[in-house]
Amino acid sequence: MQTPNSDYLLSNCLYFTASRFARQMEKLAGEAFASINIPPSYAYLIITLNDHPGITQKELCEKLTIAPSTSTRFIDKLVKRNLVERNPDGKHILIYLTEEGKSLCKEIYESLNQIYLRHSEILDKNHSQQLINLLHEASELMERNNK
Repeated sequence: MQTPNSDYLLSNCLYFTASRFARQMEKLAGEAFASINIPPSYAYLIITLNDHPGITQKELCEKLTIAPSTSTRFIDKLVKRNLVERNPDGKHILIYLTEEGKSLCKEIYESLNQIYLRHSEILDKNHSQQLINLLHEASELMERNNK
């Protein structure tokens, strides 16, 4: 068997290509979120809490497909910034946005829209939507088969 050269591997490797694309998306997201001083990953947690007030950490992890340790770190930082609060309810801790957290949602949606408009402009709107759909489907298949 002949070993493929690096040029071939770099253009035909899903891991490398996905990582390369993710770095470009991180750059777009960083630019879009710079004005509100919230990392995009935290923004998704905030908008999820806005849509699901009183959610448990376990439910939040499932919705965002993140590890409990990651959600704890995110929540702790947002609590320190007075954007999120934890409220005990029996054996559960329910997570809510504070009024300050709720007031950020409009800016978060505007930043997310900036990302969407920018990648739609760069990739063409139809191509961009196809890529979103393919990546979503591929992510779900990978999650189901990597448990």
